[in-house]
Amino acid sequence: MSSLLARVLFHGTKRNPSILNSIRNARFPHRHFASESNTGKQNLIEKIVQKYALDLSPGQKVKSGDFVTIQPEHVMTHDNTAVVMSKFKNIGAKSIKFPRQLVFTLDHNVQDKSEKNLTKYATIEKFAEANNVDFYPAGRGIGHQIVVEEGYAFPYTMTVASDSHSNMYGGIGCLGTPIVRTDAAAIWATGKTWWQIPPVVKVEFKGQLPDGVTGKDVIITLCGMFNKDEVLNCAIEFVGEQSIRGISIEDRLAISNMTTEWGALVGMFPVDDVTIRWLRNRVRKLELTRFENKNLKAIADNEPFIHPRINHSRIDEIERNPLRPSPDSYYSKHLTLDLSTVSPYASGPNSVKVSTSLAELEKKDIAIQKAYLVSCVNSRAADLKAAAEVIKGRRVADGVEFYIAAASSEVQNDAEKSGDWQTLIDAGAKVLPPGCGPCIGLGAGLLKDGEVGISATNRNFKGRMGSPNALAYLASPAVVAASAVAGKVASPAYLSTSVSVHARTQTPKISYVLNPNAQFTASPSSASVEKVIPGFPETIKGQLLYCHADNLNTDGIYPGKYTYVDELRPEDMAKVVMENYDPKFAKMVIKGDVLVGGFNFGSGSSREQAAVALKASGITLVLAGSFSETFKRNSINNALLCLEAPDLLHLLRDIYKSDDLTTRTNLNAEIKVAEGKMIIRGLNESERVFNLSVLGKSVQELWVAGGLENWVRQRI
Repeated sequence: MSSLLARVLFHGTKRNPSILNSIRNARFPHRHFASESNTGKQNLIEKIVQKYALDLSPGQKVKSGDFVTIQPEHVMTHDNTAVVMSKFKNIGAKSIKFPRQLVFTLDHNVQDKSEKNLTKYATIEKFAEANNVDFYPAGRGIGHQIVVEEGYAFPYTMTVASDSHSNMYGGIGCLGTPIVRTDAAAIWATGKTWWQIPPVVKVEFKGQLPDGVTGKDVIITLCGMFNKDEVLNCAIEFVGEQSIRGISIEDRLAISNMTTEWGALVGMFPVDDVTIRWLRNRVRKLELTRFENKNLKAIADNEPFIHPRINHSRIDEIERNPLRPSPDSYYSKHLTLDLSTVSPYASGPNSVKVSTSLAELEKKDIAIQKAYLVSCVNSRAADLKAAAEVIKGRRVADGVEFYIAAASSEVQNDAEKSGDWQTLIDAGAKVLPPGCGPCIGLGAGLLKDGEVGISATNRNFKGRMGSPNALAYLASPAVVAASAVAGKVASPAYLSTSVSVHARTQTPKISYVLNPNAQFTASPSSASVEKVIPGFPETIKGQLLYCHADNLNTDGIYPGKYTYVDELRPEDMAKVVMENYDPKFAKMVIKGDVLVGGFNFGSGSSREQAAVALKASGITLVLAGSFSETFKRNSINNALLCLEAPDLLHLLRDIYKSDDLTTRTNLNAEIKVAEGKMIIRGLNESERVFNLSVLGKSVQELWVAGGLENWVRQRI
């Protein structure tokens, strides 16, 4: 049955290009990838994908734009494992294809000690044991940190996760990228999934980071300075040998982690002597901690311990055979940042696209009520040490709650041994278990109405960490600790001097070059006409419901507090859809509406429920300036139709100038599916015609079937 699933799910370009092209049209409407990239000279991303791509023709070299069948080294799921289990069973699978490929980590809702949640966790553990899958219980740490600590992410390999922050693995030279839960179920059953290799962007670092400036400051600067979707849905290769050598592995992991917030699908650093040294140190560390990992085979005391993933033999191999991009390999864009011009920055409020220097924020005297040193981006031992050095001998300000949670139990143990953990506690920090917690809006310490928080997490979307009526800023661990003491947004420099002296600032030196061969060009709609399959409407009609915001994220579409309430039915999800963006939306939407969103619609978390909730609310089609690829993948898999319509978006922005988050336009849309045309009626003129991409046969089939799960089930 697994081979049957593989044949059904994954069509290599050699076998069935029409199916892949129709999916491609749905994901990249009006666009095609420039053929100039097909030079045979591969960049680092392409070389790694080459290792994990199946069904290639002899001598075929993969390139950006190719749809490939991939068999990743590992696939990680966390609390969402329970839902993936259900999907796995629903598609008719009976056994896991490659048990050693899987890893389960319980990390998101670890503070929930209810019988219901504990039962779910126990069910996941039992399933892992029955299927010989590596399992890490609640309290061991955040899944991404475990994946790195235990070598599931390893240089020059490809590891995926059903979580948007799997980009983090790029910090050690592993190609990490997110998949969605339906994909995870398919990998369990077949070992494979499909992926389109994204455009690859070269981000070059120059100079050296000044003292006191961290990787978090670097990625906040990049998100704020290049905030016009320059890297949206791209893979990033960081280059600049001498500059990168000065960036620690901890800071590389933080930068790669938040390339997700920047809009990218991958954020990868090269493997250098710093990486090798870190790996050698890990080998020695794992020799001491092997008995804490129940997934490792027990050995006698007199036998040498060799970790199955991080060991000297594997490290020797990557030293002997390093992967490097080919000379003159192809990149769609080239961005540069002079690290010497970076100073402490913060994101926000409530947006990673807005970054402001600490010097400017200090002058505004922004009082805070909550501070957080938690999450997979900035809760490693070096982060805790940086915070402890700032806060040592001081106390958290009155009226401020300061929460800390280590990225893993190993990290907490290291911090306890160094004394940093106790320093933070002595200053008044409140301890949470290793896990995600408040970062995703779960557990203790969430922001309340009217409160302001500063956090070392990776997301500050409206409502993500608590009330939609709160404000959240992001900053480095040292800045978070300083702010907790100062009672306002402040830098460590603020504490060490008088209040009249502020952190230094300078304008970051950046540059941006678009490869002229990387331009995507419009394809006339008449160039491709698809037949409409039985059961799929030739014409889709609906009134336009307009949400103008760019970067409308999945936290806005489907709040995190509902993410792990697994028993919610689609009709229940519809009642809370867009709650963090516009609480009025659920009462405004009418069955059959066509939703029009801004650019980068569906950014942020990979949660599948965002697509499910919109479909359940009655939305028949989502049009937007552009989409997050992960959101679009979820939508395709759940039979929610999505098409890019930037020209329509620009028109609506010219017409509707109000501050309303959601506008019922009274404009009627008629989408002719086979022709790739949309007619808008209700304007001053009689009608307006827009070109769209066609919805291919495979997308139509998924829609008619009610989603990928049903489509596969029908064919088994």
